Amino acid sequence: YAGAEVIGVGGPRVPFYPELRINVPRRFVWRRVKEFAPDLIHVVNPVVLGPFGLSYARLLRVPTVASFHTDLAGYVKFYGAGFMAPAIWSYLRSLHNQADVNLCPSTTIRGELQRQGFRRVRWWKRGIDTDLFTPGERIADVRNRLTGGNPDDFLVINVGRQAPEKRLDLLRDAIFPESNVRLALIGDGPGHQVLQKQFAGTPTVMTGYMRGQELVDAYREADALLFPTRAEAFGLVALEAMACRLPVIAARTGGVLDTVIDGYNGLYYNPDQPQEIRPLVQRLRDNPALRNELAENALNHARSRSWRATMDQLVDYYHSAIRVFRLSHNHELHGAPI
Repeated sequence: YAGAEVIGVGGPRVPFYPELRINVPRRFVWRRVKEFAPDLIHVVNPVVLGPFGLSYARLLRVPTVASFHTDLAGYVKFYGAGFMAPAIWSYLRSLHNQADVNLCPSTTIRGELQRQGFRRVRWWKRGIDTDLFTPGERIADVRNRLTGGNPDDFLVINVGRQAPEKRLDLLRDAIFPESNVRLALIGDGPGHQVLQKQFAGTPTVMTGYMRGQELVDAYREADALLFPTRAEAFGLVALEAMACRLPVIAARTGGVLDTVIDGYNGLYYNPDQPQEIRPLVQRLRDNPALRNELAENALNHARSRSWRATMDQLVDYYHSAIRVFRLSHNHELHGAPI
């Protein structure tokens, strides 16, 4: 976080999403916020802790920015709790509409939020570490590991949390049996053990979580990224892969629509027709020239989505929120400089 102080809050884990915790408000948080005396408060995915950030802003008489990153109403449908979606939308709408500016990671999500009655919604383009995610040296041992010792085969990878909403179970019948094609599933999650059983007997390697340089090396060794989920607000891994000069095969839905351009830096298939995946894999496997063209375009596109560009846009939105707040409250801000 570039030297910024990070104060942990902690809390219980989400039952169906153990990688996440429910951050429970603590008394010391209000004390620390008052001591810092912010000119603006940015609440991220306000659900439990975020509403207190909105309350702190009212007490301090400072503007707020809220950002929406996770489609909770969409996720619950994959866990047999779709009946909760209307209540979730109502709750989130009541929180976000207290903010002076609302940010979202994709035009698809922006449209959905507006349909749900969210106000003052702006598209905040997501970025990646373009100094880390780059093309680079190939490492034979990595390729051997990901292909199960068959480095000459065509290697398709998927990166991310392994859970029902990711729709990874579709990939077995969508890809296999197919000659000279290998699949590597990189990640972990509540669906990991189920996937291990489903993909048993197929040329699939499951690596567990990868981070940092290890993940970059995996992107560099792959021939294509396969992105089948339809519940992503953005799809950061698609942009990471493209920055490593990797073309993307994706379901034509969700936040990835702002990243993948069909026939330019990747290929789309109908999310309701997973049988379309195999011909696309075959097309890239059998046409190195096309694969190279898509990869080069993917790299050029990703280079424009750096963290610096993302943060410059965010600061502009902060200034916009301050202007909105001043106009609506007709007074000067009081606090520490941002």
